[in-house]
Amino acid sequence: MAETQRRGRRIMMTPGEVDAFLTTERTCRVATVSADGAPHVSALWFAWDGTSLWLYSITRSRRWADWRRDPRLAVVVDTGEAYEELRGVELTGTAESVGEVPRTGAPCPELDVPERLFARKNFGLDEMVHDGRHAWLRLTPEAIVSWDFRKLGRP
Repeated sequence: MAETQRRGRRIMMTPGEVDAFLTTERTCRVATVSADGAPHVSALWFAWDGTSLWLYSITRSRRWADWRRDPRLAVVVDTGEAYEELRGVELTGTAESVGEVPRTGAPCPELDVPERLFARKNFGLDEMVHDGRHAWLRLTPEAIVSWDFRKLGRP
């Protein structure tokens, strides 16, 4: 179970708002720690299944190498242009690989739902197309922090 947000309660999203936000947004930023301790942030598309954030990452990327060395991730999904429109969710925890690496489409029941969600949201397809260069990381968050500045104007 994710840690409860303590600060910013006035602007935090409800669990239902977090779920709806993560279900509809497409792009996240994934933060890893490099071998020298420097942070590395990269953008990715993702799928949210209501419990875990699924990241489909190129396995020959710096992000993947960083994750193999240290599986802790921080992920931010946000939107908005004007200050009073800003909304977002930060998820932190330890990610794990699911399925074969790289993913070629071998049967893996654990990936049926995230692959269907990802393919529909990002490609408008009913099933995932695999290129043999990507693999899945599942982040089941240990902490979730959210904000919705649109709530500042509400009593």
